[in-house]
Amino acid sequence: MTQTLTLVSHLLCPYVQRAAIALHEKNVPFERVVIDLANKPQWFLDISPLGKVPLLKVPRSSDGGGEAVLFESNVICEYLEETQPGPRLHPQDPLARAQHRAWMEFGSAILADLWGYETTRDADVFAQKRQALAAKFARVEAALGAGPYFAGQDFSLVDAVFAPVFRYFEVFDAISDSHLFDALPKVDAWRHALAERPSVRDAVVPEYAEHLREFLRRHEAHLLTLAEARE
Repeated sequence: MTQTLTLVSHLLCPYVQRAAIALHEKNVPFERVVIDLANKPQWFLDISPLGKVPLLKVPRSSDGGGEAVLFESNVICEYLEETQPGPRLHPQDPLARAQHRAWMEFGSAILADLWGYETTRDADVFAQKRQALAAKFARVEAALGAGPYFAGQDFSLVDAVFAPVFRYFEVFDAISDSHLFDALPKVDAWRHALAERPSVRDAVVPEYAEHLREFLRRHEAHLLTLAEARE
């Protein structure tokens, strides 16, 4: 493709980060348009069936111009894998590819638990979500090999899905250490390897950590009370 793709984004959205990482890994030039999900512009609502980000606006070349709009992060990532040159982000083997897609879904399930972990004001809900996260990360530990990435030496879309998950904990654990990774050496090594990947670093703005902290303050998150109790 010679025309630039447009990624409609939100500063904190982990699903946007997946798409941005895939675009960077494929060396695809793209424009990023950031919106406020608390005040969604009408043009966005007009083109987003679910009212969510990311969206990928793709110029059409075969039907007289215009553009198509893709929604849902995994769909966007799969489209990039199928249409863009550059490193493969899925295994060649159909069974391995299906297993990778399943682990991408597992990453989405972790994000569902993370939403409650980061936003709740309730100590009991926080503890329940922490327990659910610990159980899921233990499953991931059992699935990992020698690393440094999910599939060994090759960076994949599974890595693109999990990198935004681990980025949360760079901020959370600086506030109050969850100790979730203390007994998970493979997961811990994986998350640190991902943090060093240029595509992962460049998937967010430099001010990401402060934006996330402000989000926690607005929600009066229980996580912040743990930090206060330490002081």
